[in-house]
Parts: sequence; structure tokens; C-alpha cells
Amino acid sequence: MVKGANVGLSALSENVGAVVVGLGWSSATGEGDADVSVLLLDADGKVRSDADFCFYNNPVAGDGSVHLLGKTPTADGSEDRISFDLDAVPPEVDKVVVAASRYGGARFGELDDLRLTLADSTGDGLARFAVHDVEEVSALIFGELYRRAGEWKFRAVGQGYASGLAGLATDYGVDIDDDAETADAETADAETAMAQAADAETAMAQAADGEAASSRTAGAERAGAERTGAERTGTGQVGAAPEGSAPEGSGPDVEVPGGTSAVPSARVPAQSRDGHAVDRAATGPEPAEPGTAAAPADAPKSARRPRTAKKKVTLPRTAKKSLADNDTWRTARLFPGSALKSDRERETRATSVVLSVMAQVPEFGRRLTAAFGAPAGRMETFTEVTLPHGESPRRPDGVIRVERAGKLWTALVETKTNGNALKPDQVQAYMDIAARRGYEAVITLSNDVALEGSPLVDVRIDRRRKHKVALWHLSWAEVVHQAQMLIRHEGVGDAAHAWLLQELLHYLQHENSGCHGFQNMGAAWVPVRRGIDEETLCQGDARALEVIENWERLVRQVCLRLGGELGQKVLPVQRARRGADPGARRTELADHLCEQGRLNAEIRIEGTPGVLGITADLRTGKLRTSIEVPAEGAGYPLARAKRLVRRLSDAPADLHIETLVDGRGTGPRGTLERLRPEPADILPKDGAQITGFRLSLFKGMGAGRGSAETGFIRSVDDAVDRFHAQVVAHVDAPAV
Repeated sequence: MVKGANVGLSALSENVGAVVVGLGWSSATGEGDADVSVLLLDADGKVRSDADFCFYNNPVAGDGSVHLLGKTPTADGSEDRISFDLDAVPPEVDKVVVAASRYGGARFGELDDLRLTLADSTGDGLARFAVHDVEEVSALIFGELYRRAGEWKFRAVGQGYASGLAGLATDYGVDIDDDAETADAETADAETAMAQAADAETAMAQAADGEAASSRTAGAERAGAERTGAERTGTGQVGAAPEGSAPEGSGPDVEVPGGTSAVPSARVPAQSRDGHAVDRAATGPEPAEPGTAAAPADAPKSARRPRTAKKKVTLPRTAKKSLADNDTWRTARLFPGSALKSDRERETRATSVVLSVMAQVPEFGRRLTAAFGAPAGRMETFTEVTLPHGESPRRPDGVIRVERAGKLWTALVETKTNGNALKPDQVQAYMDIAARRGYEAVITLSNDVALEGSPLVDVRIDRRRKHKVALWHLSWAEVVHQAQMLIRHEGVGDAAHAWLLQELLHYLQHENSGCHGFQNMGAAWVPVRRGIDEETLCQGDARALEVIENWERLVRQVCLRLGGELGQKVLPVQRARRGADPGARRTELADHLCEQGRLNAEIRIEGTPGVLGITADLRTGKLRTSIEVPAEGAGYPLARAKRLVRRLSDAPADLHIETLVDGRGTGPRGTLERLRPEPADILPKDGAQITGFRLSLFKGMGAGRGSAETGFIRSVDDAVDRFHAQVVAHVDAPAV
């Protein structure tokens, strides 16, 4: 599509009750990024409330009709996907705007290949819009979905905003505070004035009556501790009184959900990534000006909005103290895994456990199915369902059904555990059954990791059928990742749901479950290693390509595991020419492996100063993990070197530090053990400009192709974990 063009969705596909929009871009450095946002507009072109502004702090809007699915790595960058359940969009919403914004002064002109893709519920691409001429804008409307005569249509917009997220959101009626820092400073000044007034009042009271003042001072200290605790826990109820009481001098209490009471709340700015503040309902009361009375009981309702956000439940990382007499006592589990013996038992148990938790924990079920075009609705799951297919009925491992607005979305599930591969004829039969019965999808679930442009199972699609069926794949590592994100970082609705997810996670990580993710580098691993040692591996060897594909699977799994543990986005960086075919890119990497004997990968961890590099040298048997950090702060070169060494005070002594010099690459290098007493040894002797430092750790590489203690996969996991915990975490910490 070209800018300004529009098209009716029903003319493109019959499966447009739910669609998925992808916003993609790439950059030469692999560092470019942007935040996606969606606005639901009424007939006047304005949001009905701030809840209609869907962004990273509010990923679900419109009663579940809009869901931000997060980033997905692609061959030439990354893609943000958004799921739209168009049948569930509220009737008063006439238009849905899809936009993105950059932060920190960045502009869209610094990104390449800006594009929007539109796919139906089966995953078939419907439209593609390439955006051009956006050099100096920091916010951009890619496109919009709108109603016309009862039909949904799509328009390619490509309109930019130099004023960023604030200008875009303000145009559509979202309340924006353009000076969040000033607002924060005024709030801090008001709190300081309140504290000074309280101190003065306490001193006067002490002069009049020492004993009574002492009692009041102790009460004030307790109240201050409670206020500090409330601020630490993030409730935002600054100065909130205990249940059933009110602080001295406060106005009448306002009932808030959950049976608690709080003083009247106000609207406060919440900082967005680009420095602006999106105005939402406050989570605590507005501090009063010194010497002024609290809000009267008949204050306007808009000035007394209570906190309505329900607290999410997350589980602590450390287990509670056990009441067992000794370590041989085993905790009773909802899903025991010790009695599993055969692969059939493992597949049946794993399918039943995952599907039952998906149905009982809506957040978890939605996270796993939203990317497959499933609507947000009531979910039911089934196992061992018998379906007719010719002379011999078929029994898929599971069925997922979601009901929304009287319509059903159905997916058949085929599960494999351990190293068992998916069977093409089996998946083909399920695709045929789904097409014949009008089901929407077939989902395969195994330890393998799907790669772009390299399907796990080749199936035949009958183009004569009107009804299209989508084929999707999930790795057990992705299921574990989503469970970890919910119970450790993002939270779920109640404690029972958190406990169910914890039991699921324990089962999937049990040694007998067979759900351990990618754990075998394949049959080509040993011949390729031997060929590199003997220098007999030639370019074009199909075995080298197989190793490259499995290496990419391993890196993707490392990102999922690390992201689940940290609660941050961790994505592989794939540097390739714009529009390069994934197969051609892997072929080129296979040729480099044959020539150089090394496997290379880069991953980006949100919040870290650089890209974490992983190099497996098959000739020397060494793993190298590294990161490049910029030279911090101003001052003389020696001061910069000293600051870096101080930051790395707890890093391993064998950490290699290499100076990066402007114009000629690398400079002096040395180990941290040698540089601690003499930081000047890392400085260029000719006074060249230092641009940064490269930090590296080396570790022996496992030889086996599996995930055993001495295997290659385990050694990569251990190397990344050690480097992040002992190096990256300290580099990211504030300077001493």
C-alpha cells in the first residue's frame, strides 16, 4: 500500500474478525527501538478516557479487544505485534490508531525499513505499508483501522509528529503533562513544606506539654514509617491512614475498592519513556499545601478519584522456611513428576497440566494464545478428543476453545516431549480435520524452537478450501518464559493463580517432565567439530548449515530463559542487509563457520549499556562472552579508567579489559587482576581518544552435543549467566 490508500478488510480475507498488526524497523547498529501505542477513538476523534490509550504500561485496552504482544525478532531487526479482536471492539469506538514513538531525543529517521504489516487470524499476510520521509519526527502514526457502513477498513497513514508522544496523544484527547520534572519538583517541595510544618508544630507542642508531645512524636514517627513503607511497596498512598482511621487534619475518607479507605486522590503524571508524562488516575492522595485545609466533603468528584488498580500478585524468589525435619522430605505437589516412565505418559501429563492451567489462569492462557489470533474471552481446554478422519479417527493431544460474543475460536494441539520430533503426517491430518470442521488453528508444542523461514513441519495446504487454518508452534521454553514473567515480575489476579503457575513451573522444570526446551545440537555437531579440527570442512557443506540453525535455536532459548529470570526484554540481534532472506543469511553464516571455525551471536538485554556478544571458537574449544561499554563521564583518561575499575570491584580477576580507540579500533588490554593496582596500563601511550572498553570472559566449551554437565548447551548457559551476574550487572550499576 502507499501513503493515504485504504482498503476494506473483508475484501482481503474471510478471517478478519481478529487481525494482527506488526510494526517493524531495523538499524545498522541493531540498537534502534521504539515504543508502540494504540488509541481507541470515538466519533469525535477523541479517546473516551485515558484507558483508551494502550501503551507499554497499559498493554490491554478496549475490554481486551486490543493487546500489545511485545517484540518478535526478525531476520533484519525486530517487529512489535498487536492483536485486534475487531468483533469485540466497543461499538462506540469508530477508529483505532496504530502509532509508535521514540525516546531520549531519538528520531525515526535513524531507523531503516519502517513498515506495517497486517495479517488475518490464520496468519496470512493481507497488507504491507512501507513508511518513508520521516527524518525529524519522534512519533509516527503508521495506520488506522476504522468502521464504514458496518465494515472494518484499513488506511495507510504515515504521519509524523516532531513533538513526540506528547503531541500525538494530545491531539486525540489524552491528558499530557509536558513538564513532568517540574511537577515532580513541586510535589517534592510540597512534601518538604509539610514535613517542616509538622516539625514546627511538634516543637511548639513539646514546649507546651513535654509528655504529650513525646507521645505525639512517637505516633508521627510511626505514621512516617507507614508512609515510607507505602511508597516502597508502590501503592502510592502517601500519608494513608490505617484501616478504619484517618490522619490528623485530613478530610473525610473515600471508600476504595477492596474495603480500604484513603484520603481523596488526585491526578498525577506518570513518566513516559520520552520524558513526557501521561496523566492517569493517581494511586495516592495529593499532598496539601502547608497551612491549607483538606478537601471538603462536598468536593467535586473529579478531584477525589480513588485508586482503582487491583494489586497484582507475584511470588518471592526465595522459598519460605521449610517445616520438614530433613532434606529427604518432599513437598506435596499438585502435578507430581517423579512417577513418569514413558514418553506417552509424559506427553499426556504435560498436555493436561498446561491446558488446565491455561483455562484456570486467564492471564496465562491469554499470553499463550493471543499471538495466534485467539480472541480475549472465556477459555475451555480438553484432552484426548476423538475426531473422525476417514476410516480411522484421530485423537489430538488437546483442544483449546475460546468463546467471545457468541463466536468460537478453536485450535487443535499436538504435543511432543523429550527429543521426539513432530510427525508431518500426523500434523497434516490435524490440518485437514481443522479445515473440514471450520477450526481456526493447529498448535504444535515441543522442545524444538521454530525459526523464521524454516518450518518445523512441511504441510500441504489445499488452496481450494474456503476456510484457512493457521499452523503455529510453541516451544516448551516459551511456556516456561511466560509463566516466569507472570509469577515473578508482572503478577496475576490472585494468590491462587500465582500458586497454580508456580506448580506448573515446578513440573515443567522437573527432570522427568521431558519439557526442558532445546537440548540437542543435532547429529551434525560432532562431524562439523571434527571437520574444523582437521580442516576438512568445506563451504557449502549441509552439515554446517544444520549447526548454524541449531545455534540460532540455542541463542533464542538463552534469550527466553534470561528474560524470564530478569523480567526484562532479551532479544537476539541479527545483523543482516535489509530484506535479506533468512535462508541466505544462514547460508552465509555457515560459510563463515567453515572458514573461521567460530559461532557468533549477539543478544540485547534491556537496561544494559551495550550488546552482549557470544563467540564459540570450535578450534580452541573456548567460549567468549563480551560487552562493549562507552567511556563514562567527563574528565581525564586516567579518571575514566579508575572509574571503570572501581565499578568492577566484584568482577572476576580473569576479566579481560580492552581499550577501544577512536579511528583505529582497539588499544591496550589486560586482565582486571593486573589493572587493579595500575589502571594507567589500559591507557593508549600516544594519547589517542578513548571511546569505550570491551570486557570479556573466557570459559572452556563443552564437547557433547546435548545439555548434560559436559555438553555444549550447558556450557553456553553457564557462560552467559556468569558474565551477566559478575560483569554486566556491575557495569550497569551507578558509579561508586
